[in-house]
Amino acid sequence: MSDTLDVVLRLLAVFVAFLVLPLVVGQTEHKVMAHMQGRLGPMYAGGFHGWAQLVADGVKFAQKEDIVPAGADRRIFQLAPAVALLPYLLVLVAIPVGPGNAVGQAVDAGIFFVLAVMGVGVLGSLMAGWASANKFSLLGGLRTAGQLMAYELPMLLTAASVAMAAGTVSLSGIVDAFQWWWVPWQIVGAVVFFVAGLAELQRPPFDMPVADSEIIFGAYTEYTGLRFALFLLSEYAGIVVLCGLTTVLFLGGWHGPFGADGMGWVWTLLKTAVLAFVVIWLRVTYPRLREDQLQKLAWTVLIPLALAQIALTGVVKVVTQ
Repeated sequence: MSDTLDVVLRLLAVFVAFLVLPLVVGQTEHKVMAHMQGRLGPMYAGGFHGWAQLVADGVKFAQKEDIVPAGADRRIFQLAPAVALLPYLLVLVAIPVGPGNAVGQAVDAGIFFVLAVMGVGVLGSLMAGWASANKFSLLGGLRTAGQLMAYELPMLLTAASVAMAAGTVSLSGIVDAFQWWWVPWQIVGAVVFFVAGLAELQRPPFDMPVADSEIIFGAYTEYTGLRFALFLLSEYAGIVVLCGLTTVLFLGGWHGPFGADGMGWVWTLLKTAVLAFVVIWLRVTYPRLREDQLQKLAWTVLIPLALAQIALTGVVKVVTQ
C-alpha cells in the first residue's frame, strides 16, 4: 500500500509540474520579450509588472468561439491538440529531478523512451495541418514533417554520445555517472542536442512551419480558442522538457558545485530555468531562417558535428579505460 501511495504522490507531483511550469515559462517569455524589445502591452495587465497578463490571455482564449472548418476532418481536427500536448506529460514522468526516487517513474531505457515519445508530439502538428482542409495549414504540416526528419537524427546521435560516455541508457544512471570534466568534450553534443530540440519544437529561429508572413500560422491557422491555446501550451511544455533533458544529459542534472548534491532538485530546476531563458533570448535575438537554410543547417552542420562527437566520445572512452 505504501509503495502504491508513493507512486501516486510522485505522479501527482509530475502532473502539477506539467500544469505549472509551462505557464511559468509562458509568463516569463512575456516579461523577457517586453524588456528586450520595449513592448509596453504585457506590462500593464493587473498593475505591478503586468502580473495578470497570463490570466488575461487565458480569459481571452476561453471566450473565443471554437470553430471547426466545414471541410475539415472533424475528429482528427479536434484530436490534434491533445496529441501535440500529452506526449510531453509522459516524457516529464521519466525525467529525474533529484537523486533516489525524485522521478515520476524510473525507466531503464530512459533515453529511448523520451526521444521516441517526443517524436510522437510532432504528429499533432501533422494531424492539424492535414485535417484543416487549408492549403496553408497543409504546407505548415509538410514543413513540420521535413523538420522532424532533419533534426531528429542529430538529437539521437548526441544522446547516444552521452549514453556511451556513461555506459547506460538510463537517465538516472547517466546523471549518477556524470563527471564535471565531461563538460568540455561533450559541449558540442549539448549544443547540437539543444539546437535540434528547438527546431523540433518549431521555436524561433526555426519556426518556418508557422511563418506568419508566408503561411499565416501554418498547421494552426484554422484553430481558435482553447484548442489553439493547447498548441501554445504544448510549445511551452516542450521547452520545459527540452531544457530538462539537456540538463540531465549534459549538465549533470542534480549535481551542484563543490559536490553539494543535497539541494538536488533545486539545481535541476535552476539549470532548466537558465536554459529556458536562453530559448526565450534566442527568439528575441535571431531572425527566422529560410526553409533551405534550416535544412542545410541540419544536414551539413549538426549531423556531422554529432557524428564527430560520437567519434570523440569513443576515443575518450578508450583512452580513459
